Parts: sequence; structure tokens; C-alpha cells
Amino acid sequence: MAYKADPNRYQGMEYRRCGKSGLKLPAVSLGLWHNFGHIDSYKNARKILRLAFDQGITHFDLANNYGPPPGSAEENFGRIYRDDFKQFRDELIISTKAGWGMWPGPYGDWGSKKYLVASLDQSLKRMGLDYVDIFYHHRPDPDTPLEETMGTLDLMVRQGKALYVGISSYQPAEAARAIEILRGLGTPCLIHQPKYSMFDRWVEDGLLDVLGEQGIGCIPFSPLAQGILTNKYLNGIPKESRAASHRGNGAIEEDMVSAEKIDKVRQLNELAKERGQQLAHMALAWILKDPRITSVLIGVSRPEQVTDSLECLKNYHFSEEELERIERILAS
Repeated sequence: MAYKADPNRYQGMEYRRCGKSGLKLPAVSLGLWHNFGHIDSYKNARKILRLAFDQGITHFDLANNYGPPPGSAEENFGRIYRDDFKQFRDELIISTKAGWGMWPGPYGDWGSKKYLVASLDQSLKRMGLDYVDIFYHHRPDPDTPLEETMGTLDLMVRQGKALYVGISSYQPAEAARAIEILRGLGTPCLIHQPKYSMFDRWVEDGLLDVLGEQGIGCIPFSPLAQGILTNKYLNGIPKESRAASHRGNGAIEEDMVSAEKIDKVRQLNELAKERGQQLAHMALAWILKDPRITSVLIGVSRPEQVTDSLECLKNYHFSEEELERIERILAS
């Protein structure tokens, strides 16, 4: 059946300006890191994407190596885009990245001009796009001069292959330097994509300050610590969970679901109940409370998780007492 988008799709979503740019992103964006590869159900992936767009999620975030196998998430997205979303191209923000190992040999990894140019060309072909809205360098490269990597991002914009560029997983000092280089080239850095959750707070040690001062957007990934900050693991590791799937490609494994973490999850869950929220909603809201956060990336395995995640937008305000209690729980 031909897809017909919900005509009311923009009524319930909040859109936030990305730093000092002219671009707005939905407060909740959809990441295709897992559950969209060739090992996954194509039918399910299509349902997720359709429902997300119907809920006002206009931003779909990919990378060259998403799958598994690498490249397959972009291939599947390209097929769904062709059949369902091509008519809505001007309503979509589509991002991709390069920076992790993608093909054999010395030119398929890290941050050289050779790799980044080839990777984006491949990504565009897999997705059937003329351009992406945001192209990221996926991780810092300790051996390639930052001027070369940032110069390539600038080149991709000038060639019309990307509208904006961003960086991911850069530490505060290297992020500040990358931002400076890009600004000097005339292609401002739009956004930074770091890992950030209640259990992984490194961005609070300077990065958020840099982004706020420089007017750069921020879109955290793994805000639920790949499912740990939900009710999923309170009674052990379910057979159908990500931790039990052994997916690879950076997915959580059983040894990451420790008794110590689950004890904290139980305490956080009690606070969420007092706030009238589920734990996952509170964990997403806790990130969105910071005005320096543009959007938060969710990863879902079922369509209903899309709608459920959006419940976080109903209350992302915390009292001082609640914030202090969260700090005590996390520090225990």
C-alpha cells in the first residue's frame, strides 16, 4: 500500500534551533545505528520510519558502517526512501558519517581526504540521494592533520554533496580546534554528536561549554545507554534484548548490564514513577532539559517504541530536589 503521511505530523513535535544556525531539528531524532541492517526485518524498519515521520520526526541519522553488515542500513534506508519518502525530500534532514572502518586497505578508515570523499560518494549511491543534509566526521583521527579532515568537510559542502557538516565524539579541545578551522574555511560546524547519558557524562567536562559558547548544536546518541536506562533489564537480560543479541557493531553485551548499574536503575525508576514518567522518558528528558541540547537520538527496534519515546517531551523540567536526588543515585 502506498504511504500517505499523516497531515497532522507537525502538530505534536517540538523543533529546536541548531546552535546559531538557521536549521531546526526535532527534539527527538531517529538513529539507524541498529535494527535497520540486512540482518534485520525490512518490513519492521519500514514501519518504524513511516511512524517516525508521521510523528514529526524529520531527522534520520545514519553512517556508512551502520548495519550489520556495514552499508546495509543505508541501502535499506535508500530503498524505503525511494518507495515512501522521495516526495518529502525537502521535509527531511538526512545525515550520514564516515570515520570508522568501512573497507579493506589503508583508504577505508579514519579521516583522510581520500577516505571521506569516497565514503560520501558511496553513501549517496546507497541511499539514492543527490546530497545529505549533514555529513559528519565520525571520530577523531590522531594521525591525519585536522586541517585535512575539516578541509574535506568544507569541500563536500562546496561540491553540493552536503548542506551542513558536523563532528562526532571529539573531545573539547579538538572540537574547539575543528570548529575554528571550519569557521575559517567559511563552512561553519553545525553540530556535534557525542555519546551522552546518565551513565556516560563526559560531555559535561567542557564539551557542552565549548558548544554553547561557539553556538554549535548538540545531538547525543545512546541516551538510554542502549536500553539499560529503561525497565528492560530490571529482572535480568531478556532473550530478545540487544544485550543478548550479540549483534556486534558496537552493540551492548551482557557484561555491560552489571548488578551495580541495575541497582541505580531501580532507584532512578522509583523517581521516574514519582514524576509520573517511565524511566526511559525521564532519562531522555534529563538530557533535553539542557538548552544546549538541540535533539536527542533514539534507537528503536519496534514501531511502538517511537511513539513511546516521544512521551519524554511532556515533561523535561526537573526541580532542584529531583536533580540532587539523581546525582546522589548516580554517585552511589
